[in-house]
Amino acid sequence: MLTADFDYTLPPERIAQEAAARGESRLLCLDGGGPARHRQVRDLPRLLTPGDVVVVNDTRVIPARLYGRGPGGGKIELLLVEKSGDDRWICLARPGRRARTGATVEIEGGPRTELVAEVVAELAGGRREVRFDRPLEGLLDQIGHVPLPPYIRRPDRRADRERYQTVYARSPGAIAAPTAGLHFDQSLLDELERAGIEIHALTLHVGIGTFKPVTAERVEEHRMESERYEIGAELCEALAAARSDGRRTVAVGTTVVRALEAAAREGGGVVSPGVRRTNLFITPGFRFRAVDLLLTNFHLPRSTLLMLVCAFAGRERVLAAYDEAVRQRYRFYSYGDAMLASRQGR
Repeated sequence: MLTADFDYTLPPERIAQEAAARGESRLLCLDGGGPARHRQVRDLPRLLTPGDVVVVNDTRVIPARLYGRGPGGGKIELLLVEKSGDDRWICLARPGRRARTGATVEIEGGPRTELVAEVVAELAGGRREVRFDRPLEGLLDQIGHVPLPPYIRRPDRRADRERYQTVYARSPGAIAAPTAGLHFDQSLLDELERAGIEIHALTLHVGIGTFKPVTAERVEEHRMESERYEIGAELCEALAAARSDGRRTVAVGTTVVRALEAAAREGGGVVSPGVRRTNLFITPGFRFRAVDLLLTNFHLPRSTLLMLVCAFAGRERVLAAYDEAVRQRYRFYSYGDAMLASRQGR
């Protein structure tokens, strides 16, 4: 399978730079074998069926981007990836040539937030292990920036701290938002529950694995980074009851799909509770065991996220829907519109 098989053309002006009001985005519905239908996210309570189990990702995005100055005063950007010790983090550094082992970075911040980072190791994939001279936990809200993706071509703003976060975010640890969840406000969640639709949560801390570009010519040569996820007993019981009754499981976002399908794969088709890591790479031909319906945003060409959606709903069907979305002037990527897709063959 070629990476080029997951390409499509997107005019740059279709990349959303600002988020619409929660619940007000457009929704392309791709169900059955018929043509795509054009609705609104606000229509979800009428598009789903009473008894459906909706699963969301309650990870919380941390202000993971830090700006500072290295030796000689040159600017350095650090993106926190994962904590590796009491005062140590694995980071991505840009530009890497200014973040060699032994280099110190004076982090920019507000009053009384002086912070110095030392690069203690250079790791594979351009990562750096960095030791900070003070714990970050009490400082990040003051000195950290919202890690907006690079295709949002503007600096982060104060408003992004709330808008680039789901309303049900609970567990800090993500460096990117589970963007399908950005469409929900509390009133929409309440309306879903009044319609007889169950809502449950799991946690997958979105890391660089989700967004790592596919640079290999052949899809099979790409290796996913692992990400941590946690599934509770209450969710597992709800999923088992739904499956027994013939009710559907609706994943809000590709991260939920990865967590549920990874757990089902480990459990022989049964999703069991626990804290695990997964590097599951879902591509066409994958056998889905846990998810029946997927709410997701529109993803970058050649990305692992687009490959997952194509595996779920059919490559030709999905790419045709993307072309239709471009023609209909949908807004793409993290702050863009959404798609509701049924599983291929269901």
